[in-house]
Amino acid sequence: MSMCYVFRVFKLVALMLSVTLVGCASSLTRVDAWQGDPEGAANPAVLKAPGEIQVAAINGRSMTRFMLDDLALDYGLLPGETEVVFTYKTIWARTGVVRDGESKVHTVESEQQVVRFDAQSGAEYRFRFDKPSSRQQAEAMMADFSVAIIDSNGTLVAESSKWDGASQASAPRTPLAASGGSTGSESGSTTLERLKALWEDATEEEKRTFLRWAFE
Repeated sequence: MSMCYVFRVFKLVALMLSVTLVGCASSLTRVDAWQGDPEGAANPAVLKAPGEIQVAAINGRSMTRFMLDDLALDYGLLPGETEVVFTYKTIWARTGVVRDGESKVHTVESEQQVVRFDAQSGAEYRFRFDKPSSRQQAEAMMADFSVAIIDSNGTLVAESSKWDGASQASAPRTPLAASGGSTGSESGSTTLERLKALWEDATEEEKRTFLRWAFE
């Protein structure tokens, strides 16, 4: 699949991404961790994740479709108890001769972490962690790795711990669909399925390039 083909099709649906791309915000500037229009969605909290942090799930809702290397994203959070599962990942260029078939980079990745905190309506949160200057430092950090969540004032809100796979979050907060006609919803679902198929066939570089373009 060529880049031109991917962009041509994606641009046709770019204006519909807020409806068809699950979890994507209407402004195309953040990824929302809910579907529909639940209470609290009008003034959500925002969690800003740098490229090193790859969010896997928020309150039990998978965010893995947005997990691309070195892509910073904002996540919209409904007010209330919030559970975020994530990994920390950095990529370092190899030095010396790289043999055929070998990767040109070293990847340092943490085990899955979880952090839980009470998200406040309209608040902004960030990940805070040490920034290694070398691969060796990054690898040393993994032994007891943890990150902090801070608010816009720099106040510590929560600290992460190793994820044990046992979610404490309630089911994703998604309202039930109203009964009656659903022509618009069905149309959106059809477009979504087509977009998903294209997304799955696209390369990681095509995905990254498109998301950067869409979020501008």
